Amino acid sequence: MQEKKSNLKTMLHFRFTPLLFVLDGGDFEGNFKKHPIASLYEMAFLPAEEIYVDDAGKYLLHIAEIFLYTLSRTEGLDLLREKVSVVPEDEIVQSLLNRIPFALGMEFVDEVWIKNLWAHLNAEFAFQISTFDGTVAQYFSSKSKTILFPEKIFFHLVENKDDSDFPFAFLATYSTLSSDGAVQHVPLKYALTEFSSDTKKILDLLSCLNKATEASPLLSGFVQSGELFHPLKISAQEAYEFLKAVPAIEKGGIVCRIPNWWKKRQQRIRTSIKLGEKKESLLGLNSIVDMQGFLTLDGMELSPGDIKILLQQTEGLAFIKGRWVEVDHKKLKDLLEKISKLKGKVSLLEALRMQVDSKIANAELDSDETEITNGKWLSSVLTSLKKPAGKPLVPKTLCATLRPYQTEGFEWLTQMLHFSFGACLADDMGLGKTVQVISLLEYIREKNPSAKILLIVPASLLGNWQNECEKFAPTLPFLIFHSSAKKTESESFAFLNITTYSMILKKENLLEQNWDVVILDEAQAIKNPLSKQTKTIKRLQSNFRIAMTGTPIENDLSNLWSIFDFLNKGLLGSQSEFKKFTSSLSEKPEQYAHLRKMISPFMIRRLKTDKSIIQDLPEKNEMIDYAVLSKKQNVLYKKFIDNLKEQLSDAEETGIQRSGIVLSSILKLKQLCNHPDQFLGGTSYKESESGKFLLLRQLCETIYEKREKVLVFTQFKEITSVLDDFLFGIFSARGFVLHGGTSVANRNKMTAAFQTDEYIPYMVLSVKAAGVGLNLTSANHVIHFDRWWNPAVENQATDRAFRIGQTKNVMVHKLVSRGTIEEKIDRLIEDKKTLAKNVISQSSGESWITKLSNDELFDLLKLEA
Repeated sequence: MQEKKSNLKTMLHFRFTPLLFVLDGGDFEGNFKKHPIASLYEMAFLPAEEIYVDDAGKYLLHIAEIFLYTLSRTEGLDLLREKVSVVPEDEIVQSLLNRIPFALGMEFVDEVWIKNLWAHLNAEFAFQISTFDGTVAQYFSSKSKTILFPEKIFFHLVENKDDSDFPFAFLATYSTLSSDGAVQHVPLKYALTEFSSDTKKILDLLSCLNKATEASPLLSGFVQSGELFHPLKISAQEAYEFLKAVPAIEKGGIVCRIPNWWKKRQQRIRTSIKLGEKKESLLGLNSIVDMQGFLTLDGMELSPGDIKILLQQTEGLAFIKGRWVEVDHKKLKDLLEKISKLKGKVSLLEALRMQVDSKIANAELDSDETEITNGKWLSSVLTSLKKPAGKPLVPKTLCATLRPYQTEGFEWLTQMLHFSFGACLADDMGLGKTVQVISLLEYIREKNPSAKILLIVPASLLGNWQNECEKFAPTLPFLIFHSSAKKTESESFAFLNITTYSMILKKENLLEQNWDVVILDEAQAIKNPLSKQTKTIKRLQSNFRIAMTGTPIENDLSNLWSIFDFLNKGLLGSQSEFKKFTSSLSEKPEQYAHLRKMISPFMIRRLKTDKSIIQDLPEKNEMIDYAVLSKKQNVLYKKFIDNLKEQLSDAEETGIQRSGIVLSSILKLKQLCNHPDQFLGGTSYKESESGKFLLLRQLCETIYEKREKVLVFTQFKEITSVLDDFLFGIFSARGFVLHGGTSVANRNKMTAAFQTDEYIPYMVLSVKAAGVGLNLTSANHVIHFDRWWNPAVENQATDRAFRIGQTKNVMVHKLVSRGTIEEKIDRLIEDKKTLAKNVISQSSGESWITKLSNDELFDLLKLEA
């Protein structure tokens, strides 16, 4: 075990899959990729301080730990051994569903997935115990000292409803095998007979009983009188004493079977807040809803008479409304004082936030002791958001046949419009968000032709939106406000007004207009809440807002907060409040469910990998292809690092100067990995001098043999023409080049031509200019010539080919120069993929590298063999 522990120094990253899970970064003695279940099972026995995993890994470990705990408490485990079958209780499954983290593949985790993983862990135990030469207790002891395997003794406490004086029954049993091989419980007195010839077993049983008597004076009296070996009737007070001692008793190795109402603590007196019982006139999140506070027991309201009875009862267990409840007079009086403040009205925004944090009610309520319920009217509203009741017809002016999920998206958008709630259309890239929004625009135009709608898009998507509007809604009136668009005679607005993010900063009249609807395409453009662009866009006045994005969480959940701050300001609290909330998720993973509950009514997200959504998309196969540096690249790389060490050795350099040197050096090294001439400013670009060019030829010659098409992405505009010439030499046919300097008109022509049956073998694209919006499904190969820091941006580029309309498997090649900064970048990208789905607030980009010490920096940059 010590050798395994020593290998857990680097963080392990996991990704959930439809089958179970895979390792996404790091490894555990190399075993996770070969034997994932066995590795997870073994890791669950290790102390917490020995394990360094991401949030997905913590979740998997939690499942394994809960399994082991449940397994260890299974009746007759030492008798059944490999024949045992442990099934998680419904309460356990629900608890696990509530803890699902924001991680890659989280959409696959459901009840079936959890039970499947549980069954695999059961099979792993069965396999190991079948070959273990010893008892089950010895097996657990050999694995871990922290997992206590109970003896065969069980204490049972059940209700005895036929006797008001002694309303509980107590019985001590031990487990044994019946003649047919089933586990059965028999009174403890029979153990003395069965093991009369086994002195050691008798001593073990008596040892457990001695520990139990030390934990409970009540049990001590039962043992001394000999009553423990017979069924007993006990009073409510005696039952209360036993229940309070259960944790200490079980530490001694005895399993206690007690009523569910005590285990779950559901049958306790709680404060309950009911919101929105009466119908209100809904005008968005600022509308007012009624609030009522009262005390409940197991969901039933307690009347003043019930409360009076409880206050007259002796503290301990009391029977009321057909249920047993723990009575604490001081706590009960505190709750009564707090609910006195819970009468009146709150805004709908506050009501929704109270679903997560009851303290918003200003009553200092403990969220664990408070139940938030929605009244009839609010319940109907939230239900209709998820499943719209009145389904509007798709406008006849729409020249498109919507897929079923697109129709559902259209209906959802109309419902959000009706309630004036901001809507986040977060469908996966390629599922047709544009046509769903155009359907809504036509619906609005039918109802209100004079409406004024503002659509803000990246400049690269202006032509795409123009084409889509003309294709799907040819009668839809729109204007484009952009420097590349034709000048209009006046500044009057049309029904639909399309502009870019950059133009918002320049045209004050767009900010002065009170818009009926504001729509953001690629809404991750406002992910930085501190940028001038984001602040300006949030100044826009509108009655209804839509955010379209396939990546609602690019780097961390602050992106999600910024988008929702635009859509429904205040829903996720202030930026500091949300940051505080997300920082607590690691310690309180059940809060993930609260966050989902908060945002789910306002976001719709479907994934193209979900076969229930769309069945006609093929597979996407991603791989890393490593290039070996040429001799020239190798020499230049080492020389550059040596020169950089000299530059940074000057202790008088300011922090800003050092940061500039480091960032420019990283850029130069990435250029060198592409080709020495890009690094030196040369023009010859000999193929033999670059390992990447050699690898690119190898890949593209195979593509040419099959007469297939390829997209080649780079982050450097200056090398696009070089790649164009190089690929022309391979394919013997000229392709297209698209970068930030390509006009909107030429971009549209290229896209249209590339999508025809004509063999245009390749398109070279800069990631930033062509990473969103384009539909290039005639290509089924994607090559990332150099890597981007942000995996979401890189995935967006890949999805130019992997989207609706693609009929072939998409092969994605990512070129990485072996031993260089690029290989380190690839590891960082894998880390960032996990970060993009988790709730870890860290800075993105390259700026963090400048904060490394010189030793750490050169460890990152140095050329490895």
